[in-house]
Amino acid sequence: MGAPVDDLIQAALADEDPDGPTRWRAIADLQQRGDLETFTAARRLCASATVAERVLGVDILGELGRDRPFTDKTMPVLRYLAASEDDTRVLYSALIAFGHLRDPRALPSVIDLSTHPEATVRYGTAYALPNVLGHPADPAGLAALRRLAEDEDTDVADWASLGLTLATAHTNTPGQQLSDPPSR
Repeated sequence: MGAPVDDLIQAALADEDPDGPTRWRAIADLQQRGDLETFTAARRLCASATVAERVLGVDILGELGRDRPFTDKTMPVLRYLAASEDDTRVLYSALIAFGHLRDPRALPSVIDLSTHPEATVRYGTAYALPNVLGHPADPAGLAALRRLAEDEDTDVADWASLGLTLATAHTNTPGQQLSDPPSR
């Protein structure tokens, strides 16, 4: 099954670059495991006192397992962080995770963060919204996406405009997901 979970976590944490290749290789290895041990370790990281560990936990949970077997257990963790977290990096990672999970239960959390004062969080929201709108698309979610398409930050507005176009053009196409957003 590869390297032990703790070794992979330590490797990811040792790479201080949030987009570093060592970090993301370790995360990908953890995500591919898709087992209870990895889920438990990631959930524990989400409750850490350090931002780096919370971000890592969220990044692991966002794509844990081929068929996302822990989505029902992951959603409450991510929704709690979305409601209680102050750190922009953790919020951004939670929003990207919501987008990867494509679960409409995330929609209230994503809408709540759509008016966040930090552009990075709104950018994550613009990514997540089209993926959690549901089918048919939720009107409140579409309204939030329209608002983000008019955002003062051009990256947020551009990503939201793309998401809005895809959401309205393919409202009856289940499984439509935007590709990963470029790093912010």
